Amino acid sequence: MEETAQRELICQTGLALLETGLVARTWGNVSSRLDKDHFLITPSGLDYHKTRPQDIARVELSTMTWEGTRKPSGERGVHAAAYAQFPEVNFVIHTHQNCASALGLAGFDVLDITPEERAALGGLAKAEYGLPGTKKLKNAVSAALATGAHTVLMSGHGVVICGADQAQAMERAKLLEDICRRNLRVPQAAPRRISEESAQTLLAAVQREVPDAKVSGGDYAVLWADRGETLRAQLDDMAQMLGPRVLCVEPAAADVIHALKKRDAVFVRGMGAIVQAADPDDREALCLLTEKSALCALHAAGLGVKAHLSTLDAALMRLVYQKKYSKRKG
Repeated sequence: MEETAQRELICQTGLALLETGLVARTWGNVSSRLDKDHFLITPSGLDYHKTRPQDIARVELSTMTWEGTRKPSGERGVHAAAYAQFPEVNFVIHTHQNCASALGLAGFDVLDITPEERAALGGLAKAEYGLPGTKKLKNAVSAALATGAHTVLMSGHGVVICGADQAQAMERAKLLEDICRRNLRVPQAAPRRISEESAQTLLAAVQREVPDAKVSGGDYAVLWADRGETLRAQLDDMAQMLGPRVLCVEPAAADVIHALKKRDAVFVRGMGAIVQAADPDDREALCLLTEKSALCALHAAGLGVKAHLSTLDAALMRLVYQKKYSKRKG
Protein backbone atom coordinates (compact mmCIF):
# COMPACT_ATOMS: atom_id res chain seq x y z
CA MET A 1 0.00 0.00 0.00
CA GLU A 2 1.31 3.46 -0.91
CA GLU A 3 2.14 5.92 1.85
CA THR A 4 -0.75 8.25 0.96
CA ALA A 5 -3.23 5.40 1.28
CA GLN A 6 -1.70 4.27 4.58
CA ARG A 7 -2.02 7.76 6.04
CA GLU A 8 -5.67 7.86 5.03
CA LEU A 9 -6.29 4.41 6.50
CA ILE A 10 -4.78 5.46 9.83
CA CYS A 11 -7.14 8.45 9.96
CA GLN A 12 -10.12 6.25 9.09
CA THR A 13 -9.13 3.77 11.80
CA GLY A 14 -9.09 6.48 14.45
CA LEU A 15 -12.66 7.41 13.54
CA ALA A 16 -13.70 3.74 13.51
CA LEU A 17 -12.27 3.26 17.00
CA LEU A 18 -14.30 6.22 18.23
CA GLU A 19 -17.47 4.86 16.64
CA THR A 20 -17.02 1.45 18.27
CA GLY A 21 -16.24 3.02 21.67
CA LEU A 22 -12.81 1.37 21.83
CA VAL A 23 -11.23 4.81 22.27
CA ALA A 24 -12.48 8.24 23.28
CA ARG A 25 -11.14 11.74 22.84
CA THR A 26 -7.47 11.63 21.79
CA TRP A 27 -6.76 8.48 23.81
CA GLY A 28 -4.90 5.62 22.18
CA ASN A 29 -2.93 5.66 18.94
CA VAL A 30 -2.69 3.92 15.57
CA SER A 31 0.27 3.02 13.36
CA SER A 32 1.08 1.26 10.07
CA ARG A 33 4.37 -0.22 8.89
CA LEU A 34 5.62 1.79 5.90
CA ASP A 35 8.66 -0.31 4.98
CA LYS A 36 11.32 -2.37 6.76
CA ASP A 37 12.82 0.75 8.34
CA HIS A 38 9.85 3.08 8.97
CA PHE A 39 6.31 3.22 10.31
CA LEU A 40 3.59 5.87 10.32
CA ILE A 41 1.78 6.86 13.52
CA THR A 42 -0.89 9.25 14.78
CA PRO A 43 0.27 12.52 16.37
CA SER A 44 0.22 13.22 20.09
CA GLY A 45 -2.85 14.84 21.60
CA LEU A 46 -4.83 15.50 18.42
CA ASP A 47 -8.55 14.74 18.21
CA TYR A 48 -9.23 11.89 15.76
CA HIS A 49 -11.96 14.00 14.16
CA LYS A 50 -9.35 16.65 13.38
CA THR A 51 -6.50 14.34 12.33
CA ARG A 52 -5.63 14.60 8.62
CA PRO A 53 -3.25 12.46 6.55
CA GLN A 54 -0.63 15.22 6.62
CA ASP A 55 -0.69 15.13 10.45
CA ILE A 56 0.58 11.54 10.55
CA ALA A 57 4.26 11.28 11.54
CA ARG A 58 6.87 9.02 9.95
CA VAL A 59 9.17 7.29 12.46
CA GLU A 60 12.46 5.51 11.81
CA LEU A 61 12.24 2.11 13.46
CA SER A 62 15.75 1.74 14.85
CA THR A 63 16.60 5.33 15.82
CA MET A 64 13.07 6.58 16.67
CA THR A 65 13.79 9.83 14.82
CA TRP A 66 10.70 11.25 13.13
CA GLU A 67 9.51 13.48 10.35
CA GLY A 68 6.31 15.47 10.14
CA THR A 69 4.47 18.63 11.08
CA ARG A 70 3.23 17.20 14.38
CA LYS A 71 5.01 15.29 17.12
CA PRO A 72 4.20 11.56 17.01
CA SER A 73 2.46 9.73 19.82
CA GLY A 74 4.46 9.33 23.01
CA GLU A 75 3.81 5.58 22.78
CA ARG A 76 5.73 5.24 19.51
CA GLY A 77 8.28 3.10 21.36
CA VAL A 78 5.60 0.47 22.05
CA HIS A 79 4.65 0.40 18.36
CA ALA A 80 8.32 0.12 17.37
CA ALA A 81 8.69 -2.85 19.73
CA ALA A 82 5.81 -4.61 17.98
CA TYR A 83 7.23 -4.08 14.50
CA ALA A 84 10.70 -5.17 15.63
CA GLN A 85 9.33 -8.33 17.26
CA PHE A 86 7.01 -9.43 14.45
CA PRO A 87 8.09 -8.98 10.80
CA GLU A 88 4.62 -10.10 9.72
CA VAL A 89 2.87 -7.32 11.66
CA ASN A 90 1.92 -4.30 9.55
CA PHE A 91 -0.65 -2.54 11.72
CA VAL A 92 -0.74 -1.74 15.45
CA ILE A 93 -3.55 -0.25 17.55
CA HIS A 94 -3.24 0.97 21.12
CA THR A 95 -6.57 1.46 22.90
CA HIS A 96 -7.88 2.27 26.37
CA GLN A 97 -11.00 0.13 25.89
CA ASN A 98 -12.99 -0.22 29.10
CA CYS A 99 -13.44 -3.94 29.73
CA ALA A 100 -9.93 -4.91 28.60
CA SER A 101 -8.51 -2.17 30.83
CA ALA A 102 -10.38 -3.66 33.78
CA LEU A 103 -9.03 -7.17 33.05
CA GLY A 104 -5.54 -5.69 32.83
CA LEU A 105 -5.97 -4.72 36.48
CA ALA A 106 -7.41 -7.96 37.83
CA GLY A 107 -8.53 -11.37 36.66
CA PHE A 108 -6.11 -11.99 33.80
CA ASP A 109 -4.80 -15.20 35.37
CA VAL A 110 -8.29 -16.71 35.59
CA LEU A 111 -9.59 -15.38 32.28
CA ASP A 112 -12.39 -17.42 30.70
CA ILE A 113 -11.18 -17.69 27.11
CA THR A 114 -11.40 -20.54 24.61
CA PRO A 115 -8.38 -21.86 22.69
CA GLU A 116 -10.03 -20.64 19.49
CA GLU A 117 -10.41 -17.12 20.87
CA ARG A 118 -6.83 -17.04 22.08
CA ALA A 119 -5.65 -18.12 18.64
CA ALA A 120 -7.81 -15.47 16.97
CA LEU A 121 -6.11 -12.84 19.14
CA GLY A 122 -2.73 -14.11 18.02
CA GLY A 123 -1.99 -15.05 21.62
CA LEU A 124 -2.63 -12.98 24.73
CA ALA A 125 -0.21 -11.70 27.37
CA LYS A 126 -0.02 -9.07 30.09
CA ALA A 127 2.67 -6.39 30.48
CA GLU A 128 3.65 -5.00 33.85
CA TYR A 129 2.98 -1.34 34.61
CA GLY A 130 5.17 1.48 33.39
CA LEU A 131 4.48 5.19 33.12
CA PRO A 132 3.32 6.24 29.62
CA GLY A 133 6.06 6.99 27.15
CA THR A 134 8.81 5.55 29.35
CA LYS A 135 11.49 2.99 28.65
CA LYS A 136 10.05 0.89 31.47
CA LEU A 137 6.71 0.60 29.68
CA LYS A 138 8.34 -0.19 26.34
CA ASN A 139 10.48 -2.90 27.97
CA ALA A 140 7.45 -4.39 29.72
CA VAL A 141 5.48 -4.55 26.48
CA SER A 142 8.52 -5.94 24.62
CA ALA A 143 8.78 -8.74 27.18
CA ALA A 144 5.10 -9.59 26.71
CA LEU A 145 5.42 -9.54 22.92
CA ALA A 146 8.46 -11.80 23.18
CA THR A 147 6.15 -14.58 24.40
CA GLY A 148 4.67 -14.56 20.88
CA ALA A 149 1.44 -12.82 21.90
CA HIS A 150 0.07 -10.33 19.39
CA THR A 151 -2.43 -8.89 21.89
CA VAL A 152 -1.12 -7.43 25.15
CA LEU A 153 -2.97 -6.03 28.15
CA MET A 154 -0.93 -3.16 29.61
CA SER A 155 -1.45 -3.09 33.37
CA GLY A 156 -2.85 0.23 34.52
CA HIS A 157 -2.89 1.63 31.01
CA GLY A 158 -4.71 -0.11 28.16
CA VAL A 159 -4.08 -2.56 25.33
CA VAL A 160 -1.71 -2.93 22.37
CA ILE A 161 -2.95 -5.05 19.46
CA CYS A 162 -0.89 -6.20 16.48
CA GLY A 163 -2.26 -7.34 13.15
CA ALA A 164 -1.06 -8.42 9.75
CA ASP A 165 -3.26 -5.61 8.46
CA GLN A 166 -5.78 -3.06 9.69
CA ALA A 167 -8.72 -5.42 9.40
CA GLN A 168 -7.12 -8.08 11.59
CA ALA A 169 -6.04 -5.56 14.23
CA MET A 170 -9.56 -4.10 14.43
CA GLU A 171 -11.18 -7.53 14.67
CA ARG A 172 -8.81 -8.49 17.47
CA ALA A 173 -9.65 -5.29 19.37
CA LYS A 174 -13.39 -6.01 19.14
CA LEU A 175 -12.99 -9.69 20.05
CA LEU A 176 -10.83 -8.83 23.06
CA GLU A 177 -13.46 -6.44 24.42
CA ASP A 178 -16.18 -9.09 24.03
CA ILE A 179 -14.05 -11.64 25.90
CA CYS A 180 -13.20 -9.21 28.69
CA ARG A 181 -16.82 -8.04 29.02
CA ARG A 182 -18.03 -11.53 29.84
CA ASN A 183 -15.20 -11.86 32.39
CA LEU A 184 -16.19 -8.77 34.36
CA ARG A 185 -16.91 -9.33 38.04
CA VAL A 186 -19.28 -6.50 38.80
CA PRO A 187 -22.58 -6.40 40.72
CA GLN A 188 -25.59 -7.49 38.69
CA ALA A 189 -28.19 -5.80 40.88
CA ALA A 190 -29.87 -2.65 39.59
CA PRO A 191 -28.26 0.47 41.08
CA ARG A 192 -30.23 2.35 43.73
CA ARG A 193 -30.99 5.89 42.60
CA ILE A 194 -32.61 8.87 44.27
CA SER A 195 -35.71 10.22 42.54
CA GLU A 196 -35.33 12.23 39.35
CA GLU A 197 -36.90 15.24 41.09
CA SER A 198 -34.40 15.05 43.95
CA ALA A 199 -31.51 14.68 41.52
CA GLN A 200 -32.58 17.72 39.51
CA THR A 201 -33.05 19.80 42.65
CA LEU A 202 -29.60 18.85 43.90
CA LEU A 203 -27.94 19.59 40.56
CA ALA A 204 -29.64 22.99 40.34
CA ALA A 205 -28.38 23.88 43.81
CA VAL A 206 -24.85 22.79 42.92
CA GLN A 207 -24.90 24.72 39.63
CA ARG A 208 -25.63 27.96 41.46
CA GLU A 209 -22.12 27.67 42.90
CA VAL A 210 -20.52 25.49 40.21
CA PRO A 211 -22.14 26.51 36.88
CA ASP A 212 -20.19 23.94 34.85
CA ALA A 213 -21.36 20.97 36.92
CA LYS A 214 -22.91 17.97 35.14
CA VAL A 215 -24.25 14.62 36.33
CA SER A 216 -22.47 11.45 35.21
CA GLY A 217 -25.10 8.90 36.10
CA GLY A 218 -24.14 5.64 34.43
CA ASP A 219 -24.98 2.40 36.22
CA TYR A 220 -21.38 1.67 37.23
CA ALA A 221 -20.91 5.14 38.68
CA VAL A 222 -24.11 4.74 40.71
CA LEU A 223 -23.07 1.27 41.90
CA TRP A 224 -19.67 2.54 43.02
CA ALA A 225 -21.19 5.58 44.74
CA ASP A 226 -23.50 3.24 46.64
CA ARG A 227 -20.39 1.78 48.31
CA GLY A 228 -19.59 5.19 49.81
CA GLU A 229 -15.86 4.72 49.24
CA THR A 230 -13.16 6.99 47.90
CA LEU A 231 -11.95 5.73 44.52
CA ARG A 232 -8.18 5.67 44.04
CA ALA A 233 -6.95 5.99 40.45
CA GLN A 234 -6.18 2.63 38.88
CA LEU A 235 -5.44 3.69 35.30
CA ASP A 236 -3.28 6.44 33.87
CA ASP A 237 -6.15 8.23 32.13
CA MET A 238 -8.11 8.29 35.37
CA ALA A 239 -5.20 9.81 37.25
CA GLN A 240 -4.64 12.38 34.51
CA MET A 241 -8.16 13.82 34.36
CA LEU A 242 -9.76 12.78 37.66
CA GLY A 243 -6.72 13.04 39.91
CA PRO A 244 -5.26 10.49 42.37
CA ARG A 245 -8.55 10.17 44.31
CA VAL A 246 -12.25 10.81 43.79
CA LEU A 247 -14.28 11.23 46.96
CA CYS A 248 -17.80 9.93 47.58
CA VAL A 249 -20.34 12.10 49.41
CA GLU A 250 -24.01 12.06 50.39
CA PRO A 251 -26.55 13.72 48.05
CA ALA A 252 -26.38 17.09 49.78
CA ALA A 253 -25.56 20.26 47.84
CA ALA A 254 -23.16 21.60 50.49
CA ASP A 255 -21.14 18.37 50.49
CA VAL A 256 -20.95 18.23 46.69
CA ILE A 257 -19.97 21.90 46.35
CA HIS A 258 -17.28 21.54 49.01
CA ALA A 259 -15.82 18.51 47.23
CA LEU A 260 -15.81 20.24 43.83
CA LYS A 261 -13.86 23.22 45.17
CA LYS A 262 -10.68 21.13 45.08
CA ARG A 263 -11.38 18.54 42.39
CA ASP A 264 -13.17 18.03 39.09
CA ALA A 265 -15.33 15.04 40.04
CA VAL A 266 -17.07 13.57 43.05
CA PHE A 267 -19.19 10.43 43.47
CA VAL A 268 -22.62 11.08 44.97
CA ARG A 269 -24.76 8.36 46.54
CA GLY A 270 -27.85 7.65 44.48
CA MET A 271 -26.69 9.79 41.54
CA GLY A 272 -23.38 8.40 40.32
CA ALA A 273 -20.97 11.30 39.94
CA ILE A 274 -20.99 15.03 39.40
CA VAL A 275 -18.20 16.51 37.31
CA GLN A 276 -17.15 20.02 36.38
CA ALA A 277 -15.18 21.52 33.47
CA ALA A 278 -15.49 24.78 31.54
CA ASP A 279 -15.00 23.01 28.22
CA PRO A 280 -17.99 20.85 27.10
CA ASP A 281 -15.65 18.28 25.58
CA ASP A 282 -13.78 18.00 28.86
CA ARG A 283 -17.06 17.59 30.77
CA GLU A 284 -18.02 14.72 28.50
CA ALA A 285 -14.59 13.15 28.95
CA LEU A 286 -14.96 13.35 32.73
CA CYS A 287 -18.32 11.63 32.47
CA LEU A 288 -16.77 8.82 30.43
CA LEU A 289 -13.90 8.47 32.89
CA THR A 290 -16.03 8.40 36.04
CA GLU A 291 -18.05 5.56 34.52
CA LYS A 292 -14.91 3.74 33.34
CA SER A 293 -13.12 4.23 36.65
CA ALA A 294 -16.16 2.91 38.53
CA LEU A 295 -16.33 -0.15 36.25
CA CYS A 296 -12.66 -0.94 36.83
CA ALA A 297 -12.90 -0.36 40.58
CA LEU A 298 -15.99 -2.57 40.90
CA HIS A 299 -14.31 -5.34 38.90
CA ALA A 300 -11.14 -5.25 41.01
CA ALA A 301 -13.20 -5.16 44.21
CA GLY A 302 -15.25 -8.11 42.97
CA LEU A 303 -12.04 -10.13 42.76
CA GLY A 304 -10.70 -8.77 46.05
CA VAL A 305 -7.73 -7.11 44.33
CA LYS A 306 -6.17 -3.75 45.21
CA ALA A 307 -4.95 -2.45 41.88
CA HIS A 308 -4.56 1.30 42.33
CA LEU A 309 -1.54 3.25 41.06
CA SER A 310 1.09 4.36 43.52
CA THR A 311 0.54 7.79 45.05
CA LEU A 312 3.62 9.09 43.26
CA ASP A 313 2.67 7.74 39.82
CA ALA A 314 -0.91 9.01 40.10
CA ALA A 315 0.25 12.47 41.20
CA LEU A 316 2.79 12.58 38.38
CA MET A 317 0.16 11.64 35.79
CA ARG A 318 -2.10 14.42 37.06
CA LEU A 319 0.70 16.99 37.00
CA VAL A 320 1.81 16.09 33.47
CA TYR A 321 -1.76 16.34 32.23
CA GLN A 322 -2.40 19.73 33.86
CA LYS A 323 0.90 21.31 32.85
CA LYS A 324 1.39 19.79 29.42
CA TYR A 325 -1.19 17.57 27.77
CA SER A 326 -4.36 19.55 28.48
CA LYS A 327 -2.79 22.71 27.09
CA ARG A 328 -2.38 21.20 23.64
CA LYS A 329 -5.71 19.37 23.38
CA GLY A 330 -7.05 19.67 19.86
